Amino acid sequence: MKENRKNIHKITNKNVLITAGAQGIGASITRHFIDCGANVAIHYYSSAATANELMEYAIQKGQNAVIIQGDLTKEVDANEMVSKTIAAFGGIDILINNTGSLVARKMLNEITTEFWHQVMDINLTSMLFVTRAATPYLTKNKNSSIVNLSSLAGRKGGHPGSIAYATSKGAILTLTRALSTELGPQGVRVNAVAPGLILGTSFHNTHTTKESAVATVSGIPIQRAGNAADVARAVLYLASEYDGFITGATLDINGGVYNM
Repeated sequence: MKENRKNIHKITNKNVLITAGAQGIGASITRHFIDCGANVAIHYYSSAATANELMEYAIQKGQNAVIIQGDLTKEVDANEMVSKTIAAFGGIDILINNTGSLVARKMLNEITTEFWHQVMDINLTSMLFVTRAATPYLTKNKNSSIVNLSSLAGRKGGHPGSIAYATSKGAILTLTRALSTELGPQGVRVNAVAPGLILGTSFHNTHTTKESAVATVSGIPIQRAGNAADVARAVLYLASEYDGFITGATLDINGGVYNM
């Protein structure tokens, strides 16, 4: 318990940039960082109301916060988001790459070239843009941390209609390991989390039927679905260990569905 408090203490006054930080898992991650005393730059695409609520919550607790709208599939928006974060805080200690979407379920014969690139751009290319823009600032610190959001689909291939999404999330696992090797000598640790069935989010509200969720839960060893806070706590742990020895790792958050 003392060690946990010590780790959370490391987050106090740190500057954290969270992409898609005002919706679902991202909103929970943002709130957890605020509760631990961090300054938060909250990126959003369309969730302006929640972004403003989270910013006000941080300010009420005496912390700095800024909200930044942008389409991170556009390199210029990714660069501008990082620039606005630096203008607000003067630096970045922790980057949370949370932007992602299934977009739609499409079987192989339904996948168009345009759809393939759309999914890859949202889930993978945006992560490259943001990480590349933020790295010069992360490396200015003695220790910094990046946490990438992958998925159980990247491990197992996902449910039917998830080819593009699962492929992009699998690529994030490899990107995480590659970045950890390249950025480690510069004091930046890079890890990922791979959530399984996380109910109560717009993702599963949109793309997962009630029947499918029930069937999936029946196969989870601990017999429940996850929630956004389950993921947020794992992200916070990896971030709070930003001067630790864990890098290039992926933390599975799925109730025991998949084991390496």
